[in-house]
Amino acid sequence: MIATGGTIASKNSERGLSPAITAEELLGYVPEIADKCEVETVSPFNLDSTNVYYRHWLELAALIERNYADYDGFVVTHGTDTMAYTAAALSYLVQNSAKPVVLTGSQKSVCLRDTDARKNLSDAFSYCADDGAFGVRVVFDGKIILGTRAKKTRTRSYNAFSSVDFPEVGVVRDGTPVYYLNDNKPTGAPVFGKSLDPDVFVLKMIPGMSAQIFEYLGEHYDGVIVESFGSGGLPRYENDAFFSFVKAFVEKGKTLVLGTQVEREGSALDVYEVGKRFLSFPNVLEARNMTLEATVAKLMWILGKTRDEAEIGRLFLTPVDRDVV
Repeated sequence: MIATGGTIASKNSERGLSPAITAEELLGYVPEIADKCEVETVSPFNLDSTNVYYRHWLELAALIERNYADYDGFVVTHGTDTMAYTAAALSYLVQNSAKPVVLTGSQKSVCLRDTDARKNLSDAFSYCADDGAFGVRVVFDGKIILGTRAKKTRTRSYNAFSSVDFPEVGVVRDGTPVYYLNDNKPTGAPVFGKSLDPDVFVLKMIPGMSAQIFEYLGEHYDGVIVESFGSGGLPRYENDAFFSFVKAFVEKGKTLVLGTQVEREGSALDVYEVGKRFLSFPNVLEARNMTLEATVAKLMWILGKTRDEAEIGRLFLTPVDRDVV
C-alpha cells in the first residue's frame, strides 16, 4: 500500500483538515484486509491532493517500478481532488501491467464514525487481490473505473467518481469484484515512463476571449489544450484572429489539442466550419472523447518523449487503456 495523504488520512486542526494519519494507522481501521492479503506499507509523501502534481506522478511510477517484481499489486491511497489526474498519469507511466495499480480514497476521514473510507479501502484491496485485476484502476463507492476514464464529478457525495464515456470495468459487491468487462491480462513486461513535460496549459474558452492569449502561451508552453464550446472549434470574431494566432502558435513547433468543455460525448471538429478548418494545421490534434485529465497526462507523457510532429500525432491517436474510442 502506497499512502500519499488525502482526506482518507486527515484529521481536524486549527487550520482545517490535513493529512496526519499514517499508513499503518489506516490499515488498523480496516483489520479485515489482513484476511485478503499480506500488506506492506510505504508513504512517499503525505499531502492534500491539491498539492500533488507531475513530480509526484513520476515519483509514484518510479516507486512502483522499483518494487514491481516483489508484489502482486499496489493500492495507492490518495486525496480525491486530483486522484483522476494521478490515475490518468499512472496509466501512461505504467503501461502493459499484468499487476493491478489501484487508487482509492474517501470523501470523509477514516477516523470518523460515518465515513466511506473503510469501505473504499476494503474494496480496493478486494479488487487488488483478485485474480482478474490488472492495470491502473480507480476503486471508489464500489465502482471499478479505468484510470484513463475516471473523473471526480461530485464534491461531497460518496459516489464522487464517474466513468466518463466508457463503461465501468465492474463493481465490488460484498467484497467480491464483479466484472462487466473481461479483457485479457497483458502479456510481456510492463513499460514504465520516465519523464513528463510539465509545460502543458489548459485554456477554457469563454465567449469574447481575445485570441492574443496565444502569444503568451506560445512563449511559455510546449502544448496547449483548448476546452472549447460544443463540438469544438474556435470563434471567427476579431477579424478571425484565432485562426492567425493559432497558425503562428503551431508554426513555432508547439502542439495544440482542440476539445470541448462539455463533459460527455466528446468533440467532433469535422462537423462545423469553426472546427474543421483547423484539422489541416500541423501539430493540431483533437481530444475527441478523452477526459481532460487523460488529455493533460497523455500530452505531458508524449511531449516528454518526443518533439517530432508525426510521432506526437501517432502517439496521441493511439489508444492507451481505452482512453479514446
